[in-house]
Amino acid sequence: MEDLTTPIQQWISTETLIALSIASIIGFIGSLIAIPWILIRLPSDYFDLRVPRHWMREHHPVLRVIGLIVKNIAGAVFLIAGILMLFLPGQGILTMLIGISFMDIPYKREFEVRIVGQPTVFNAINAMRHKFNKPPLTLALSPKK
Repeated sequence: MEDLTTPIQQWISTETLIALSIASIIGFIGSLIAIPWILIRLPSDYFDLRVPRHWMREHHPVLRVIGLIVKNIAGAVFLIAGILMLFLPGQGILTMLIGISFMDIPYKREFEVRIVGQPTVFNAINAMRHKFNKPPLTLALSPKK
């Protein structure tokens, strides 16, 4: 066993490995709590491209800008955590989806619908929503003309 850990310890200290392990465990437990909570709270038409989404449109412009900055930073954190969870314990694809949902990037909604439209993801989300007596998600790939 020491033969395996010696090359790793040359590059990364033991304290760093312990810290990464603890962060991985916290991230795993956090994702088990946060992901279902967020997916259950989404409106059933959230991924319907025919329904326009406006975030904080009625608030003061300064408050809206601050909110958008915070929301995009949170989205980036979720996206990075989701990418890491593809290799570490956790719900990587769902975490990445949450991160993308928070961010304001071009063609985001179409990308979200394509991810959620995958039968495995769609069925998992709707099964989770069903357990909490929430209506299933609706999908629409094209916006109203």
